[in-house]
Amino acid sequence: MGVDQFVVTGQAQAIVLGIETSCDETAAAVVVRDDSGRGAILSNVVRSQFDEHAAFGGVVPELAARAHVEWLDHIIAQAVEEAGIALGDIDAVAATAGPGLIGGVLVGLTTGKALAAALDKTLIAVNHLEAHALTARLTDEVQFPYLMLLVSGGHSQFVLVRDVGDYERWGGTIDDALGEAFDKVAKLLSLGHPGGPAVERIAREGDPERFRFPRPLLREERLDFSFSGLKTAVRLKAEALAPLAEQDVADIAAGFQAAVTEIVATRSRQALARFRTEFPEAEPQLVVAGGVAANARIGAALRETAGAMGARLVVPPAALCTDNGAMVAWVGAERLALGVKDGLEVAARPRWPLDTPDMKVETDAA
Repeated sequence: MGVDQFVVTGQAQAIVLGIETSCDETAAAVVVRDDSGRGAILSNVVRSQFDEHAAFGGVVPELAARAHVEWLDHIIAQAVEEAGIALGDIDAVAATAGPGLIGGVLVGLTTGKALAAALDKTLIAVNHLEAHALTARLTDEVQFPYLMLLVSGGHSQFVLVRDVGDYERWGGTIDDALGEAFDKVAKLLSLGHPGGPAVERIAREGDPERFRFPRPLLREERLDFSFSGLKTAVRLKAEALAPLAEQDVADIAAGFQAAVTEIVATRSRQALARFRTEFPEAEPQLVVAGGVAANARIGAALRETAGAMGARLVVPPAALCTDNGAMVAWVGAERLALGVKDGLEVAARPRWPLDTPDMKVETDAA
């Protein structure tokens, strides 16, 4: 959808360039939003760094930063060209300012600052987690408030989304993130990187009942996760069976996936019950974000859980669940609509929780 096609409501619109470099995807996108809150993606270009990191079994921060430096300008140019606009047509530049690998974040944010200054455009420094949190408003026009389950390589948490910039974390991991646990199990079983798709693929051939791995914290009421003990149990079983036959690998993978699926589904049921209690007048909505959201078994369990709780489950398209520029551009558009403008002195952050005071949008900016 081009800009001309989008202007059908007669309302004012904003065109935002988004830049994402927080980990191992170099991404840029152009998104347009009108004053009614309706948006569209004009382009979304993502370059994976899989080849750069494959030999190391995981992301190497220095290599990631170098690849961002090499490719980002080309990715931005491609995104602008595919959007059918000139670079000067944008109203703002939105760039991830954290959290993430600090070298990569610095590359994207510095580029965003340079473009904003050269073009005399507004800069929006985006929290990567807020980008995941608000994507469903772009793809599915989800209304506030809603509950988000973020499950990715670096984060596993439940967040209450009240408004743009207004978040409350209800629970998170006390050790490994779920995506990280998938990666470590995949490495242990020599399945390659990235771990999530590799474990899911081999688990289809396995018996999830052969090995029953622990479900840490599952009997507790708090909405926290713990995957370190589960990962250790998988390692001990693999060591006890070594050398592993192909079926052993498949059965271990299936047992691990069954465990995490039960954990995520149980916690989601508890979180939705809390949402219904605290917001009895609101439609219960569970938005799932992050790369792990693409796991078919976990997705099926979440659909069943949401259905049992009378809740709406929203999972954006897989390409928008993993890191991308469109989600960053959309946050820029949402914040721009509220009058937010960041200065060029804004700093990159390796850590930036969603529930910090500086995420709030000042009322006099709206």
